[in-house]
Amino acid sequence: MPVRSSKLRLLAVGTLLALTGLTGCSAGSTLPEAEGTDANPSASSPDTPRGLESYYSQQVDWENCGDSLECATIKVPLDYGDPTGESIELSINRRAADGASRNLLVNPGGPGGSGLDMVESSVQTMFSDQLQKSYNVIGFDPRGVGESSPVTCQSDAETDEGRQENLRAWLPEDQEQIIEETEDYAADCAANTGDLLGHVDTVSAAKDMDVIRAVLGDKQLDYLGFSYGTFLGATYADLFPQKVGRFVLDGAMDPKSQAADLTKAQAVGFEHEIEAWLAQCIESEGCPFSGTVESAKVQLQQFFAQVENEPMVSSDGRTVPIIDFVNGFILPLYDNSNWPYLTQAMASAVNDGDVDTILGFADLAADRQSDGTYASNSSDAFTAINCLDRPMNAGEEAMGKEATELMRVAPTLGKYLSYGEIACDLWDHKPTGKAGALDAKGSNEILVVGTTSDPATPYQWSQSLAKQLDNATLLTYQGHGHTAYGRSNDCITNAVDGFLIDGKAPAPDTQC
Repeated sequence: MPVRSSKLRLLAVGTLLALTGLTGCSAGSTLPEAEGTDANPSASSPDTPRGLESYYSQQVDWENCGDSLECATIKVPLDYGDPTGESIELSINRRAADGASRNLLVNPGGPGGSGLDMVESSVQTMFSDQLQKSYNVIGFDPRGVGESSPVTCQSDAETDEGRQENLRAWLPEDQEQIIEETEDYAADCAANTGDLLGHVDTVSAAKDMDVIRAVLGDKQLDYLGFSYGTFLGATYADLFPQKVGRFVLDGAMDPKSQAADLTKAQAVGFEHEIEAWLAQCIESEGCPFSGTVESAKVQLQQFFAQVENEPMVSSDGRTVPIIDFVNGFILPLYDNSNWPYLTQAMASAVNDGDVDTILGFADLAADRQSDGTYASNSSDAFTAINCLDRPMNAGEEAMGKEATELMRVAPTLGKYLSYGEIACDLWDHKPTGKAGALDAKGSNEILVVGTTSDPATPYQWSQSLAKQLDNATLLTYQGHGHTAYGRSNDCITNAVDGFLIDGKAPAPDTQC
Protein backbone atom coordinates (compact mmCIF):
# COMPACT_ATOMS: atom_id res chain seq x y z
CA MET A 1 0.00 0.00 0.00
CA PRO A 2 1.30 3.49 -0.76
CA VAL A 3 3.27 5.21 1.96
CA ARG A 4 0.62 7.90 2.23
CA SER A 5 -1.57 5.46 4.16
CA SER A 6 1.38 4.13 6.16
CA LYS A 7 0.03 0.59 6.10
CA LEU A 8 2.08 -2.28 4.74
CA ARG A 9 0.62 -4.55 2.06
CA LEU A 10 0.77 -7.66 4.22
CA LEU A 11 -2.09 -9.47 2.52
CA ALA A 12 -1.01 -8.57 -0.95
CA VAL A 13 2.04 -10.71 -1.48
CA GLY A 14 0.24 -14.04 -1.72
CA THR A 15 2.35 -17.03 -2.77
CA LEU A 16 4.35 -15.52 -5.60
CA LEU A 17 7.35 -14.46 -3.51
CA ALA A 18 9.79 -17.30 -4.29
CA LEU A 19 13.10 -15.50 -4.38
CA THR A 20 14.60 -18.97 -4.66
CA GLY A 21 13.31 -22.31 -5.93
CA LEU A 22 10.31 -24.06 -4.44
CA THR A 23 10.85 -26.82 -2.55
CA GLY A 24 2.70 -39.19 4.04
CA CYS A 25 -0.79 -38.13 4.73
CA SER A 26 -3.60 -40.62 4.96
CA ALA A 27 -6.72 -40.16 2.88
CA GLY A 28 -10.07 -39.88 4.54
CA SER A 29 -13.50 -39.18 3.06
CA THR A 30 -14.17 -39.17 -0.68
CA LEU A 31 -15.97 -36.34 -2.42
CA PRO A 32 -18.91 -36.99 -4.69
CA GLU A 33 -17.79 -36.97 -8.30
CA ALA A 34 -18.06 -33.41 -9.56
CA GLU A 35 -20.50 -32.80 -12.35
CA GLY A 36 -18.98 -32.65 -15.80
CA THR A 37 -18.64 -29.84 -18.26
CA ASP A 38 -21.08 -28.58 -20.82
CA ALA A 39 -19.36 -27.33 -23.96
CA ASN A 40 -22.27 -25.06 -24.85
CA PRO A 41 -23.68 -23.46 -21.71
CA SER A 42 -27.26 -22.38 -22.24
CA ALA A 43 -28.63 -18.96 -21.46
CA SER A 44 -31.89 -20.65 -20.50
CA SER A 45 -30.35 -22.73 -17.74
CA PRO A 46 -32.63 -22.59 -14.70
CA ASP A 47 -29.72 -21.69 -12.40
CA THR A 48 -28.64 -18.65 -14.43
CA PRO A 49 -29.33 -15.53 -12.34
CA ARG A 50 -32.15 -13.46 -13.77
CA GLY A 51 -30.94 -10.69 -16.03
CA LEU A 52 -27.50 -12.22 -16.55
CA GLU A 53 -28.39 -14.61 -19.37
CA SER A 54 -26.28 -12.80 -21.97
CA TYR A 55 -23.22 -12.86 -19.72
CA TYR A 56 -23.59 -16.53 -18.78
CA SER A 57 -24.03 -17.65 -22.39
CA GLN A 58 -21.22 -15.64 -24.02
CA GLN A 59 -18.64 -17.55 -26.01
CA VAL A 60 -14.95 -17.49 -25.10
CA ASP A 61 -12.59 -16.85 -28.01
CA TRP A 62 -9.23 -18.20 -26.92
CA GLU A 63 -6.12 -16.91 -28.69
CA ASN A 64 -2.53 -18.07 -28.42
CA CYS A 65 -0.56 -15.60 -26.29
CA GLY A 66 2.81 -17.34 -26.12
CA ASP A 67 4.56 -19.85 -23.86
CA SER A 68 1.85 -22.49 -24.34
CA LEU A 69 -0.77 -20.07 -23.03
CA GLU A 70 -4.14 -19.03 -24.39
CA CYS A 71 -5.80 -15.74 -23.47
CA ALA A 72 -9.28 -14.27 -23.77
CA THR A 73 -11.53 -11.55 -22.44
CA ILE A 74 -15.11 -11.84 -21.23
CA LYS A 75 -17.68 -9.31 -20.15
CA VAL A 76 -19.34 -8.97 -16.75
CA PRO A 77 -21.69 -6.31 -15.38
CA LEU A 78 -20.12 -3.29 -13.75
CA ASP A 79 -22.92 -3.39 -11.17
CA TYR A 80 -24.68 -6.68 -10.46
CA GLY A 81 -27.54 -4.65 -9.03
CA ASP A 82 -28.09 -3.24 -12.51
CA PRO A 83 -27.14 -6.03 -14.96
CA THR A 84 -28.60 -4.17 -17.94
CA GLY A 85 -26.23 -1.27 -17.34
CA GLU A 86 -22.59 -0.82 -18.22
CA SER A 87 -20.29 -3.83 -18.59
CA ILE A 88 -16.56 -4.24 -17.94
CA GLU A 89 -13.98 -6.66 -19.30
CA LEU A 90 -12.16 -9.42 -17.42
CA SER A 91 -8.95 -10.94 -18.74
CA ILE A 92 -8.50 -14.70 -18.37
CA ASN A 93 -5.86 -17.15 -19.51
CA ARG A 94 -5.28 -20.87 -19.41
CA ARG A 95 -2.48 -23.37 -19.49
CA ALA A 96 -4.18 -26.35 -21.12
CA ALA A 97 -3.20 -29.98 -20.48
CA ASP A 98 -3.55 -32.62 -23.17
CA GLY A 99 -6.57 -34.76 -22.42
CA ALA A 100 -7.63 -32.83 -19.32
CA SER A 101 -11.40 -32.60 -18.91
CA ARG A 102 -11.44 -30.35 -15.85
CA ASN A 103 -10.67 -26.67 -15.31
CA LEU A 104 -9.01 -25.31 -12.17
CA LEU A 105 -9.49 -21.61 -11.48
CA VAL A 106 -6.69 -20.09 -9.38
CA ASN A 107 -6.09 -16.89 -7.41
CA PRO A 108 -2.68 -16.00 -5.89
CA GLY A 109 -3.82 -13.59 -3.18
CA GLY A 110 -3.86 -9.88 -2.59
CA PRO A 111 -6.24 -8.31 -2.96
CA GLY A 112 -4.49 -7.10 -6.06
CA GLY A 113 -2.62 -10.26 -7.09
CA SER A 114 -2.73 -11.25 -10.75
CA GLY A 115 -4.03 -14.69 -11.62
CA LEU A 116 -2.79 -14.14 -15.18
CA ASP A 117 0.75 -13.75 -13.89
CA MET A 118 0.39 -16.77 -11.67
CA VAL A 119 -0.61 -19.03 -14.55
CA GLU A 120 2.05 -17.56 -16.83
CA SER A 121 4.99 -17.58 -14.41
CA SER A 122 4.40 -19.74 -11.34
CA VAL A 123 2.14 -22.71 -12.02
CA GLN A 124 4.85 -24.81 -13.65
CA THR A 125 7.08 -24.58 -10.58
CA MET A 126 4.45 -24.40 -7.83
CA PHE A 127 2.05 -27.11 -8.94
CA SER A 128 2.92 -30.78 -9.06
CA ASP A 129 3.34 -32.45 -12.46
CA GLN A 130 0.31 -34.61 -11.76
CA LEU A 131 -1.91 -31.63 -11.01
CA GLN A 132 -0.76 -29.90 -14.20
CA LYS A 133 -1.56 -33.03 -16.23
CA SER A 134 -5.01 -33.37 -14.69
CA TYR A 135 -6.31 -29.82 -15.12
CA ASN A 136 -6.48 -26.96 -17.52
CA VAL A 137 -5.30 -24.22 -15.14
CA ILE A 138 -7.31 -21.01 -15.53
CA GLY A 139 -6.05 -17.63 -14.38
CA PHE A 140 -7.91 -14.36 -14.15
CA ASP A 141 -7.26 -10.85 -12.97
CA PRO A 142 -10.17 -9.94 -10.67
CA ARG A 143 -12.06 -6.78 -11.53
CA GLY A 144 -9.96 -3.71 -10.85
CA VAL A 145 -6.71 -5.70 -11.02
CA GLY A 146 -4.05 -5.83 -13.71
CA GLU A 147 -5.59 -6.34 -17.13
CA SER A 148 -9.22 -6.56 -15.92
CA SER A 149 -10.57 -3.00 -16.06
CA PRO A 150 -7.89 -1.84 -13.63
CA VAL A 151 -8.17 0.70 -10.86
CA THR A 152 -5.93 3.59 -11.89
CA CYS A 153 -4.71 6.24 -9.46
CA GLN A 154 -1.39 7.97 -10.05
CA SER A 155 1.51 7.88 -12.47
CA ASP A 156 4.63 5.79 -11.96
CA ALA A 157 6.60 8.94 -11.17
CA GLU A 158 4.05 10.00 -8.55
CA THR A 159 4.15 6.52 -7.01
CA ASP A 160 7.95 6.68 -6.83
CA GLU A 161 7.76 10.12 -5.25
CA GLY A 162 5.28 8.94 -2.63
CA ARG A 163 7.41 5.94 -1.68
CA GLN A 164 10.37 8.25 -0.98
CA GLU A 165 8.58 10.58 1.43
CA ASN A 166 9.47 10.03 5.07
CA LEU A 167 5.95 10.38 6.46
CA ARG A 168 5.36 8.59 9.77
CA ALA A 169 1.68 8.35 10.57
CA TRP A 170 2.28 7.62 14.26
CA LEU A 171 3.83 11.11 14.67
CA PRO A 172 1.28 13.95 15.00
CA GLU A 173 3.54 16.36 13.11
CA ASP A 174 3.34 14.18 9.98
CA GLN A 175 -0.36 13.34 10.09
CA GLU A 176 -1.63 16.58 8.54
CA GLN A 177 0.55 16.12 5.46
CA ILE A 178 -0.44 12.45 5.22
CA ILE A 179 -4.11 13.41 5.25
CA GLU A 180 -3.58 16.04 2.56
CA GLU A 181 -1.70 13.63 0.31
CA THR A 182 -4.21 10.86 0.92
CA GLU A 183 -7.02 13.19 -0.12
CA ASP A 184 -5.11 13.89 -3.34
CA TYR A 185 -4.54 10.18 -3.87
CA ALA A 186 -8.22 9.36 -3.35
CA ALA A 187 -9.24 12.15 -5.73
CA ASP A 188 -6.84 10.85 -8.38
CA CYS A 189 -8.22 7.31 -8.02
CA ALA A 190 -11.78 8.59 -8.41
CA ALA A 191 -10.94 10.77 -11.41
CA ASN A 192 -8.87 8.16 -13.23
CA THR A 193 -10.99 5.09 -12.45
CA GLY A 194 -14.55 6.41 -12.54
CA ASP A 195 -17.61 4.43 -11.45
CA LEU A 196 -15.64 1.19 -11.36
CA LEU A 197 -14.02 2.34 -8.11
CA GLY A 198 -17.24 1.60 -6.21
CA HIS A 199 -17.64 -1.90 -7.68
CA VAL A 200 -14.34 -3.72 -7.09
CA ASP A 201 -15.55 -5.41 -3.90
CA THR A 202 -14.97 -9.11 -3.26
CA VAL A 203 -18.65 -10.05 -3.56
CA SER A 204 -18.74 -8.66 -7.11
CA ALA A 205 -15.49 -10.48 -7.93
CA ALA A 206 -16.98 -13.74 -6.62
CA LYS A 207 -20.00 -13.24 -8.88
CA ASP A 208 -17.58 -12.76 -11.76
CA MET A 209 -16.12 -16.16 -10.91
CA ASP A 210 -19.50 -17.74 -11.52
CA VAL A 211 -19.67 -16.13 -14.95
CA ILE A 212 -16.22 -17.61 -15.66
CA ARG A 213 -17.48 -21.02 -14.54
CA ALA A 214 -20.46 -20.78 -16.87
CA VAL A 215 -18.58 -19.62 -19.96
CA LEU A 216 -16.06 -22.42 -19.46
CA GLY A 217 -18.97 -24.83 -19.62
CA ASP A 218 -18.51 -26.17 -16.08
CA LYS A 219 -21.51 -27.10 -13.97
CA GLN A 220 -19.39 -26.76 -10.84
CA LEU A 221 -16.24 -24.74 -10.17
CA ASP A 222 -12.93 -26.26 -9.10
CA TYR A 223 -10.77 -23.66 -7.39
CA LEU A 224 -7.42 -23.19 -5.67
CA GLY A 225 -7.01 -19.89 -3.82
CA PHE A 226 -4.16 -18.60 -1.69
CA SER A 227 -4.19 -15.92 1.03
CA TYR A 228 -6.81 -13.29 0.06
CA GLY A 229 -7.86 -15.84 -2.57
CA THR A 230 -9.31 -17.90 0.27
CA PHE A 231 -11.64 -15.04 1.19
CA LEU A 232 -12.62 -14.69 -2.46
CA GLY A 233 -13.22 -18.44 -2.67
CA ALA A 234 -15.17 -18.63 0.57
CA THR A 235 -17.32 -15.71 -0.59
CA TYR A 236 -18.06 -17.58 -3.83
CA ALA A 237 -18.90 -20.74 -1.90
CA ASP A 238 -21.29 -18.83 0.34
CA LEU A 239 -23.02 -17.21 -2.64
CA PHE A 240 -23.12 -20.34 -4.82
CA PRO A 241 -22.83 -23.40 -2.54
CA GLN A 242 -24.33 -25.76 -5.11
CA LYS A 243 -21.71 -24.69 -7.64
CA VAL A 244 -18.75 -25.64 -5.45
CA GLY A 245 -16.76 -28.49 -6.97
CA ARG A 246 -13.34 -29.17 -5.48
CA PHE A 247 -12.22 -26.14 -3.49
CA VAL A 248 -8.84 -25.69 -1.77
CA LEU A 249 -8.32 -22.55 0.35
CA ASP A 250 -4.66 -22.24 1.40
CA GLY A 251 -3.57 -19.65 3.98
CA ALA A 252 -7.04 -18.57 4.99
CA MET A 253 -8.33 -15.17 5.92
CA ASP A 254 -10.98 -15.05 8.62
CA PRO A 255 -14.22 -13.54 7.24
CA LYS A 256 -15.48 -12.90 10.79
CA SER A 257 -12.59 -10.65 11.79
CA GLN A 258 -12.92 -6.88 11.83
CA ALA A 259 -10.22 -4.88 10.01
CA ALA A 260 -8.46 -3.95 13.25
CA ASP A 261 -8.39 -7.59 14.34
CA LEU A 262 -6.83 -8.65 11.04
CA THR A 263 -4.11 -6.04 11.40
CA LYS A 264 -3.39 -7.01 15.00
CA ALA A 265 -3.15 -10.71 14.19
CA GLN A 266 -0.74 -10.01 11.35
CA ALA A 267 1.36 -7.74 13.52
CA VAL A 268 1.70 -10.50 16.12
CA GLY A 269 2.39 -13.08 13.39
CA PHE A 270 5.24 -11.08 11.90
CA GLU A 271 6.64 -10.29 15.35
CA HIS A 272 6.92 -14.03 16.01
CA GLU A 273 8.42 -14.64 12.57
CA ILE A 274 11.04 -11.95 13.19
CA GLU A 275 12.01 -13.77 16.37
CA ALA A 276 12.30 -17.06 14.47
CA TRP A 277 14.42 -15.42 11.78
CA LEU A 278 16.65 -13.77 14.39
CA ALA A 279 17.16 -17.11 16.11
CA GLN A 280 18.55 -18.44 12.83
CA CYS A 281 20.40 -15.23 12.03
CA ILE A 282 22.43 -15.00 15.24
CA GLU A 283 23.64 -18.57 14.73
CA SER A 284 24.80 -17.88 11.19
CA GLU A 285 27.90 -16.22 9.79
CA GLY A 286 27.47 -12.58 8.84
CA CYS A 287 24.45 -11.78 11.00
CA PRO A 288 24.51 -8.06 11.89
CA PHE A 289 22.92 -8.73 15.28
CA SER A 290 24.24 -10.71 18.23
CA GLY A 291 23.46 -12.07 21.67
CA THR A 292 20.10 -13.56 22.55
CA VAL A 293 17.02 -13.30 20.36
CA GLU A 294 15.61 -10.60 22.64
CA SER A 295 18.80 -8.53 22.57
CA ALA A 296 19.04 -8.98 18.79
CA LYS A 297 15.47 -7.76 18.44
CA VAL A 298 16.31 -4.65 20.46
CA GLN A 299 19.23 -4.03 18.09
CA LEU A 300 16.88 -4.40 15.11
CA GLN A 301 14.42 -1.96 16.67
CA GLN A 302 17.20 0.53 17.27
CA PHE A 303 18.28 0.27 13.65
CA PHE A 304 14.69 0.85 12.48
CA ALA A 305 14.55 3.93 14.71
CA GLN A 306 17.74 5.18 13.06
CA VAL A 307 16.18 4.76 9.60
CA GLU A 308 13.03 6.57 10.81
CA ASN A 309 15.11 9.63 11.64
CA GLU A 310 17.65 9.35 8.82
CA PRO A 311 16.27 7.63 5.71
CA MET A 312 18.83 5.69 3.70
CA VAL A 313 19.73 6.40 0.07
CA SER A 314 20.21 3.71 -2.58
CA SER A 315 22.89 3.62 -5.24
CA ASP A 316 20.40 4.90 -7.84
CA GLY A 317 19.75 7.98 -5.72
CA ARG A 318 16.36 7.03 -4.35
CA THR A 319 15.53 7.83 -0.75
CA VAL A 320 14.44 4.80 1.28
CA PRO A 321 12.34 5.94 4.25
CA ILE A 322 11.32 3.60 7.05
CA ILE A 323 8.02 2.46 5.51
CA ASP A 324 9.65 1.36 2.26
CA PHE A 325 12.56 -0.15 4.20
CA VAL A 326 10.16 -2.22 6.31
CA ASN A 327 8.20 -3.25 3.20
CA GLY A 328 11.46 -4.65 1.82
CA PHE A 329 12.43 -6.22 5.15
CA ILE A 330 9.11 -8.04 5.44
CA LEU A 331 9.06 -9.65 2.01
CA PRO A 332 11.59 -12.46 2.68
CA LEU A 333 9.71 -13.33 5.89
CA TYR A 334 6.92 -14.78 3.74
CA ASP A 335 9.06 -17.85 2.99
CA ASN A 336 11.61 -19.17 5.48
CA SER A 337 13.77 -20.50 2.65
CA ASN A 338 14.54 -16.85 1.92
CA TRP A 339 15.71 -15.95 5.45
CA PRO A 340 19.42 -16.22 4.53
CA TYR A 341 18.84 -13.54 1.87
CA LEU A 342 17.27 -11.31 4.51
CA THR A 343 20.30 -11.83 6.74
CA GLN A 344 22.63 -10.81 3.90
CA ALA A 345 20.49 -7.79 3.02
CA MET A 346 20.35 -6.58 6.63
CA ALA A 347 24.10 -7.10 7.07
CA SER A 348 24.68 -4.85 4.06
CA ALA A 349 22.32 -2.21 5.40
CA VAL A 350 23.54 -2.26 9.01
CA ASN A 351 27.26 -2.72 8.45
CA ASP A 352 27.83 -0.95 5.13
CA GLY A 353 24.92 1.45 4.75
CA ASP A 354 24.01 -0.40 1.55
CA VAL A 355 20.23 -0.46 1.18
CA ASP A 356 20.07 -1.69 -2.43
CA THR A 357 19.00 -5.27 -1.65
CA ILE A 358 16.31 -4.21 0.81
CA LEU A 359 15.04 -1.69 -1.74
CA GLY A 360 15.05 -4.46 -4.34
CA PHE A 361 12.75 -6.47 -2.09
CA ALA A 362 10.48 -3.45 -1.65
CA ASP A 363 10.42 -2.94 -5.42
CA LEU A 364 9.51 -6.59 -5.88
CA ALA A 365 6.61 -6.19 -3.47
CA ALA A 366 5.46 -3.07 -5.32
CA ASP A 367 5.98 -4.62 -8.80
CA ARG A 368 8.44 -1.87 -9.74
CA GLN A 369 10.66 -2.61 -12.71
CA SER A 370 14.29 -1.56 -13.09
CA ASP A 371 13.29 1.16 -15.56
CA GLY A 372 11.07 2.84 -12.99
CA THR A 373 7.75 1.60 -14.35
CA TYR A 374 5.31 -0.45 -12.31
CA ALA A 375 4.23 -3.74 -13.84
CA SER A 376 0.90 -3.82 -12.08
CA ASN A 377 -1.59 -1.74 -10.14
CA SER A 378 -1.49 -4.09 -7.15
CA SER A 379 -1.10 -1.35 -4.53
CA ASP A 380 -4.00 0.69 -5.89
CA ALA A 381 -6.22 -2.38 -6.22
CA PHE A 382 -5.28 -3.47 -2.70
CA THR A 383 -6.50 -0.16 -1.30
CA ALA A 384 -9.65 0.01 -3.40
CA ILE A 385 -10.82 -3.53 -2.65
CA ASN A 386 -10.03 -3.43 1.06
CA CYS A 387 -11.80 -0.09 1.51
CA LEU A 388 -14.99 -1.60 0.09
CA ASP A 389 -14.83 -4.97 1.83
CA ARG A 390 -14.73 -3.98 5.51
CA PRO A 391 -15.56 -0.89 7.56
CA MET A 392 -12.49 0.65 9.16
CA ASN A 393 -12.07 2.12 12.64
CA ALA A 394 -11.62 5.61 11.23
CA GLY A 395 -11.28 8.69 13.35
CA GLU A 396 -8.26 10.06 15.17
CA GLU A 397 -9.17 8.61 18.57
CA ALA A 398 -9.94 5.12 17.26
CA MET A 399 -6.78 4.99 15.16
CA GLY A 400 -4.71 6.25 18.07
CA LYS A 401 -5.99 3.49 20.34
CA GLU A 402 -5.31 0.88 17.68
CA ALA A 403 -1.77 2.21 17.18
CA THR A 404 -1.08 1.97 20.92
CA GLU A 405 -2.31 -1.62 20.99
CA LEU A 406 -0.27 -2.57 17.91
CA MET A 407 2.90 -1.19 19.48
CA ARG A 408 2.15 -3.14 22.65
CA VAL A 409 1.64 -6.54 20.97
CA ALA A 410 4.24 -6.04 18.24
CA PRO A 411 6.97 -3.66 19.42
CA THR A 412 9.11 -4.17 16.31
CA LEU A 413 6.54 -3.63 13.56
CA GLY A 414 3.37 -2.40 15.27
CA LYS A 415 3.83 1.31 14.63
CA TYR A 416 4.43 0.71 10.92
CA LEU A 417 1.07 -1.05 10.61
CA SER A 418 -0.89 1.72 12.30
CA TYR A 419 -3.14 4.40 10.84
CA GLY A 420 -3.88 2.45 7.67
CA GLU A 421 -7.52 3.46 8.04
CA ILE A 422 -6.67 6.99 6.92
CA ALA A 423 -6.87 5.94 3.28
CA CYS A 424 -10.30 4.35 3.57
CA ASP A 425 -11.65 7.17 5.73
CA LEU A 426 -10.95 9.59 2.87
CA TRP A 427 -12.14 7.23 0.10
CA ASP A 428 -15.02 8.40 -2.09
CA HIS A 429 -16.91 5.12 -1.73
CA LYS A 430 -18.21 3.73 1.53
CA PRO A 431 -17.78 0.04 2.37
CA THR A 432 -20.31 -2.32 0.82
CA GLY A 433 -19.16 -5.38 2.78
CA LYS A 434 -18.84 -6.25 6.42
CA ALA A 435 -17.14 -8.82 8.59
CA GLY A 436 -19.22 -11.93 9.17
CA ALA A 437 -19.13 -15.72 9.11
CA LEU A 438 -19.39 -17.55 5.77
CA ASP A 439 -20.85 -21.03 6.00
CA ALA A 440 -21.49 -22.07 2.37
CA LYS A 441 -24.26 -24.31 3.65
CA GLY A 442 -24.93 -27.27 1.39
CA SER A 443 -21.64 -27.12 -0.53
CA ASN A 444 -19.39 -30.02 -1.40
CA GLU A 445 -16.50 -30.56 0.99
CA ILE A 446 -13.93 -27.74 1.03
CA LEU A 447 -10.28 -28.25 1.98
CA VAL A 448 -8.78 -25.48 4.12
CA VAL A 449 -4.98 -25.49 4.48
CA GLY A 450 -3.26 -23.65 7.33
CA THR A 451 0.41 -23.17 8.25
CA THR A 452 1.17 -23.08 11.97
CA SER A 453 3.71 -20.23 11.71
CA ASP A 454 2.21 -18.27 8.84
CA PRO A 455 2.83 -14.57 9.62
CA ALA A 456 0.58 -13.06 6.93
CA THR A 457 -2.48 -15.27 7.42
CA PRO A 458 -2.08 -16.64 10.96
CA TYR A 459 -3.02 -20.27 11.56
CA GLN A 460 -6.00 -19.38 13.74
CA TRP A 461 -7.66 -17.82 10.70
CA SER A 462 -7.57 -21.17 8.88
CA GLN A 463 -8.95 -22.87 11.97
CA SER A 464 -11.74 -20.30 12.15
CA LEU A 465 -12.68 -20.57 8.47
CA ALA A 466 -12.74 -24.37 8.63
CA LYS A 467 -15.17 -24.15 11.56
CA GLN A 468 -17.37 -21.56 9.86
CA LEU A 469 -17.82 -23.51 6.66
CA ASP A 470 -20.63 -26.03 6.75
CA ASN A 471 -18.57 -28.79 5.13
CA ALA A 472 -14.82 -28.32 5.47
CA THR A 473 -11.69 -30.26 6.39
CA LEU A 474 -8.62 -28.57 7.88
CA LEU A 475 -5.19 -29.69 6.67
CA THR A 476 -2.24 -28.38 8.73
CA TYR A 477 1.34 -27.73 7.69
CA GLN A 478 3.61 -27.52 10.72
CA GLY A 479 6.14 -24.99 9.56
CA HIS A 480 7.02 -21.39 8.79
CA GLY A 481 6.04 -19.15 5.91
CA HIS A 482 2.98 -17.97 4.06
CA THR A 483 0.70 -20.72 2.65
CA ALA A 484 1.74 -24.32 2.10
CA TYR A 485 1.02 -25.82 -1.32
CA GLY A 486 3.97 -25.49 -3.66
CA ARG A 487 6.48 -24.54 -0.95
CA SER A 488 6.25 -26.99 1.95
CA ASN A 489 6.51 -30.80 1.71
CA ASP A 490 5.26 -33.91 -0.07
CA CYS A 491 2.64 -34.52 2.59
CA ILE A 492 0.86 -31.28 1.68
CA THR A 493 1.35 -31.85 -2.05
CA ASN A 494 -0.08 -35.36 -1.90
CA ALA A 495 -3.03 -34.32 0.25
CA VAL A 496 -4.00 -31.37 -1.97
CA ASP A 497 -3.45 -33.37 -5.17
CA GLY A 498 -5.48 -36.25 -3.80
CA PHE A 499 -8.33 -33.87 -3.10
CA LEU A 500 -8.26 -32.00 -6.41
CA ILE A 501 -7.43 -34.90 -8.71
CA ASP A 502 -9.14 -37.87 -7.07
CA GLY A 503 -11.74 -36.18 -4.86
CA LYS A 504 -10.27 -37.76 -1.71
CA ALA A 505 -10.08 -35.43 1.25
CA PRO A 506 -7.36 -36.03 3.84
CA ALA A 507 -8.44 -37.37 7.22
CA PRO A 508 -9.73 -34.63 9.55
CA ASP A 509 -7.00 -32.80 11.45
CA THR A 510 -4.22 -34.23 9.30
CA GLN A 511 -0.85 -32.75 10.29
CA CYS A 512 2.00 -32.48 7.77
